[in-house]
Amino acid sequence: MKALVQRVARAAVSVNGERTGQIGRGLVVFLGVGRDDSEEEARYLASKVANLRIFPSEAGEFDLSVLETKGEVLIVSQFTLLADSRKGRRPSFTDAAPPDRAKELYEFFVEQMRSADLKVETGIFQEHMLVDIQNDGPVTLLVESRSK
Repeated sequence: MKALVQRVARAAVSVNGERTGQIGRGLVVFLGVGRDDSEEEARYLASKVANLRIFPSEAGEFDLSVLETKGEVLIVSQFTLLADSRKGRRPSFTDAAPPDRAKELYEFFVEQMRSADLKVETGIFQEHMLVDIQNDGPVTLLVESRSK
């Protein structure tokens, strides 16, 4: 499981011209679910993301998490994070989980983030989405469950 995490001043996601999620200061999490991922990995990754110290303290250092800043989280499913582009010109997505399993683990991840007492908004799984992000910093990190 992979999460591309961006610290944002604000963000929103729309499907077919209709806004499905919107946040203020916090994190945008693009979540990719792999073929071999499990609830254990989703739980680990949700905890890791919620506790990442990537917000500045008064001293200006990366000392605070989204939990500590009472930030908000926008989670968007993105199977393309599992792309393998090492061969040829067209990426392969064979490492991505099948849609039913990916949706199940995506929703589990969302619930794990909500259970951490975070305000969480989402896109719509398997839909074409437009994501509007005002990246703050910019700060962007790739967090993987397999790196535990």
